[in-house]
This record gives sequence, C-alpha cells and structure tokens, in this order.
Amino acid sequence: MRDLNSDNSCISPKTPNFRQRRRSNEFPPEISKSNGAILLVNDKYKYRSMWIRAYSSLWMLAFVSLIIYMGHLYIWAMVVVIQIFMASELFNLLRIASQDKRLPKFKLLNWHFFFTAMLYVYGRILSQHLVNTVTSDKFFYRLVSNLIKYQMVICYFLYIAGFVWFILSLKKRYYKYQFGQYAWTHMILIVVFTQSAFTVANIFQGIFWFLFPASLIAMNDVAAYFFGFFFGKTPLIKLSPKKTWEGFIGASVATMIAAFTFANFLGRFNWLTCPRKDLSTGWLECDPDPIFKPEYIPMPGFVSHWIPEKEIAVLPVQWHALWLGLFASIIAPFGGFFASGFKRAFKIKDFGDSIPGHGGFTDRMDCQMVMAVFVYIYHQSFIVPHDYTIDVLLDQIMRDLGFEEQLALYTRLGQILHERQLMHT
Repeated sequence: MRDLNSDNSCISPKTPNFRQRRRSNEFPPEISKSNGAILLVNDKYKYRSMWIRAYSSLWMLAFVSLIIYMGHLYIWAMVVVIQIFMASELFNLLRIASQDKRLPKFKLLNWHFFFTAMLYVYGRILSQHLVNTVTSDKFFYRLVSNLIKYQMVICYFLYIAGFVWFILSLKKRYYKYQFGQYAWTHMILIVVFTQSAFTVANIFQGIFWFLFPASLIAMNDVAAYFFGFFFGKTPLIKLSPKKTWEGFIGASVATMIAAFTFANFLGRFNWLTCPRKDLSTGWLECDPDPIFKPEYIPMPGFVSHWIPEKEIAVLPVQWHALWLGLFASIIAPFGGFFASGFKRAFKIKDFGDSIPGHGGFTDRMDCQMVMAVFVYIYHQSFIVPHDYTIDVLLDQIMRDLGFEEQLALYTRLGQILHERQLMHT
C-alpha cells in the first residue's frame, strides 16, 4: 500500500499503526499468495461462518421488515443511515492515522462535502414531495418554495466554502495526502449518491419498487451461498475465489422462480404499490396500477383435466419481474465482483466489520446499488406511461405556479363554474 500513501513523510509498513490496520482486515499471507483460492465447499470453518452469517441475516431481516412496515419516510431514513455508514467505511479506507493527527479537523472536511451532497441530491429528488406536504399552510409553503428556489445556490456556496476550507488547510509535506483525500472524497460521493439517489426515487414510486429488487438480490445471494456451500466445485472468477459456477447457475434458476412468484405475493398489497407524493407517514390507499391488477389465463386442456382450477390469476408485473430477476441473477453480481477486485487492490477482506459474518455495509450494498439503478431505468422506460393526459398536464402547470398564482387560478376557475351554473339555470 506504499503507493497509496503520500510522500516520504508517510508512515512505513513497519510502523505499529500500519501493521495493526493490516492485521485486522487483511487476507492471511497464504490466502493472499494463492489469490484466496479456497472454495467454500472445502473450507473447514464453513459451518461456523454459516451460522454467524445466518444469525446476522435474521436480525437484519427483522429490522428491515419493521422499517418497511412503517412506510416510505422511514425507509428513506434507513437509506440515509446506510449511506452514512458506507461513507464512513470508504473514508477510512485511505485514512492514515499519523497524518490525520497532524491535520486537525481535516476529517471534518469529508463530512462537510458529504452533507452538502446529501442536501443537493435529496433536495432535487424530494422537492415536490416537500411542497405537497406543506401546501395547506401558507407560511411554510412560502418558506419551502423559497428554499427550493434557492437550493442550488445554497448548495453551491456550501461546496465553495468546503473548497476554500480545503485550500486553507493545505500544509507543506502533506500536499499529496490531502489532495488524495480530496479526490477520494469526491469519488465516494459519486458512487454513494449517484446510485442511492435512484434507490430513494424507487421508494417514492412505491415500496414495491424498493422491496422487490432488494429481495431478489438477497435471494440470489443466499441461493448462491447454499448452492456453492453444498455443490460448489468449479471456480467462477478469480476476483471472488469462493464463487463457483454451481452456485451462480443454481442461484440464477432459483432467483427467476422466486421473482415470478414473489412479485405475485407483494403485488397484492395495496400499500406497497401506491406511490407516495408527500413526506407524510402512514399507509396509503389508491387505485392499483393496471400492472398490479390480476389477469386470468385459462389453463391448457390437458392440465385442467387433472386440477379443478380452469384459469390462473397472474399480475402483469410478474412478467416484468422476470426481467428484473434475470438482471439480479446475471448482471448485479458483477457489482460484487467489482467490490471484490477493489478490496483485493487494497488487500483487505471486507470494507468494515459492522455486520458479523457479512463485513461492512458497503459489502452488503454493492449489488443493491447496481440493481437500484436498473430498476429505476426499467420502471421509467417500460412501466411509467408516457402519454400526457389532461390530468398530467394540469399537474405540471400547477407545479410551475406560485402560491398566489395557484390561488388566483382556483378563484377564476370557481367563477367560471359558477357562471356556467347560472347560465344553465
């Protein structure tokens, strides 16, 4: 890791802090030399690690289920917390304790840029939701409208303040380390916020579009683990030596089956499919989208002869689910392979140790991020209707008007309706 440090003033591999950091999260020498080529089926500690992993998974499942039950706003809060943990893990990856001690408050600069990016990204995504939440109160409506109007300016000057702060903090002999941290911070912001922004957009389109793809990734991960655990013999890729072809193929088949059946189950819960247009809490009730309304397919004659059902109910979303399942089983794992290669470049086993048996939050979210982007693009391209009805156009017009203009428009429409009633009478 010498090439990742700063100039000659950096700590050497002989210093205690460096050795301690390597021992805590690095591959053992014998595994590192062989590129970690130990298949899971041959690992003598596999049952112990399996139980640790299963125990942690049950706790995570219980917690996430509770958050999902509470609704859109709490899921968004969970995503923000996960982002903070991911950013912390990635920030620490290139930090050098001896350098940071000589640069007081320099670490705060990373978080300044992080929260500035958070304000900008979520301000752009959820601005209309915030307006819809305070529409009934004239004071808060004006306050929020002004904040949204000047949000880009506020974020820009917050960023410039961080930029000036960085320049003023530069110290001789630490230039390389400081500029390396500056560039690394911006890369983290691009990776974390660009992809997680799609996750938040999916949440407010309907919890289904967050929960279903996340479940597919989890199902694929669990299936690949167990197929590799019991049958894995053929290595799949050197970046992830414990991944096998048996696990990959078995998980793909299992994920496709799960995608078709699980979409039918989730699609029948109205509160999961309704989009949230404000920032209030509570369950939603709405007229289901046509893709969540069952269609009845008659059973073939030779099948109906053996079973009493003459037709089966299929939700149209199940056909879309097959494409999402295909992506989750074939393409999304490459997010994990990318993370594995990244960790090998830094000679670490995991990005963190927050989740026993799983590593850090970044280790769990690598495939989820890739999946979230695809789901958003797929939803916007193949599911969201693009024919602009009168309702859609009126809604867009109202968004572009201020409070007084909206009030004047409603008053004028009321007068027109009143005049027409008088004419008919």
